[in-house]
Amino acid sequence: MGRPPKNRGKKVADDASYYADGVGRSLGKKFELQAYDLRAYLKKFEQETGEEAISDGFGLLTESDEVRNAYIEYSTTAAAAMKAVHDHLDAIADALRKVNRNTEVTDEDMAVLFGKGAGGDR
Repeated sequence: MGRPPKNRGKKVADDASYYADGVGRSLGKKFELQAYDLRAYLKKFEQETGEEAISDGFGLLTESDEVRNAYIEYSTTAAAAMKAVHDHLDAIADALRKVNRNTEVTDEDMAVLFGKGAGGDR
């Protein structure tokens, strides 16, 4: 996620992992904002291209039923795809929030193990 801190003369294992919580929080927020924006676009899309809007645009001519139905099907399919992407982005944002929360708890627990409390040195 981010770059690990400079080694400063200490050997770090090649398989060691590093989680930059600030970067993780930022990434989570970006996914959250993208999901929020997509939801707003989806709502607008559904209002402008829903069955009622399409039917109003085509009128009640018998010849237009087939075309109207095709547009309604397309609109419904597109809205479902946008909803699936929204749900996926929202799930990623939620997972990143959980990772960040778990990282904070782990950092606090490690600090206690090494004699540091919430108020500093013990």
